[in-house]
Amino acid sequence: MSLRLGDTAPDFTAESTAGKINFHEYLGDSWGILFSHPADYTPVCTTELGAAAKLKAEFDKRNVKMLALSVDGIDSHKSWINDINETQQTTVNFPIIADEDRKVSQLYDMIHPNSNENFTVRSVFIIGNDKKVKLIITYPASTGRNFDELLRVIDSLQLTANYSVATPANWKHGEDVVIAPAIKNEDIPARFPKGHKEIKPYLRTTPQPNI
Repeated sequence: MSLRLGDTAPDFTAESTAGKINFHEYLGDSWGILFSHPADYTPVCTTELGAAAKLKAEFDKRNVKMLALSVDGIDSHKSWINDINETQQTTVNFPIIADEDRKVSQLYDMIHPNSNENFTVRSVFIIGNDKKVKLIITYPASTGRNFDELLRVIDSLQLTANYSVATPANWKHGEDVVIAPAIKNEDIPARFPKGHKEIKPYLRTTPQPNI
């Protein structure tokens, strides 16, 4: 069965460019982002890993550990990293799992036979610090991921995990948020002292509470 939001992210042990990794131990008390690549030495993946490396400080700020995966081996990964560093003007600064036996790919349903029977699609899993799956996005092999969007989603997930709010369409860090319908009007001043605006009885907004 495929994973669903709220499921515990399956644990695994695998070889990586940083040595043997146990996934849950690697995450510790951090959030995590696990993202797969169809294969080494593919052009879109090369740009993606470079983009992720350049944003590592932003992921660190959010207490998020990155972990990439490809079905090729360690030696291939290490050689490919040299190409990524050279062409993307960066340094890959997070582990890449070697999943030659497809065990992790199958555990996370990253291989879609309708797309390709041998290679992973561009899957993204965001894992909370409670080891639960918070977000799943699957891109086709031809479309590179938007890592700025992944940071935006993490901001929303971490905010809404701690406050009774939701984030509206196209929300970005610092913008107003939506108060959860379950919160009664009379309870809003105590819960959200920055004030609120009632657009409709079911649509109430308040400044982002954690800044």
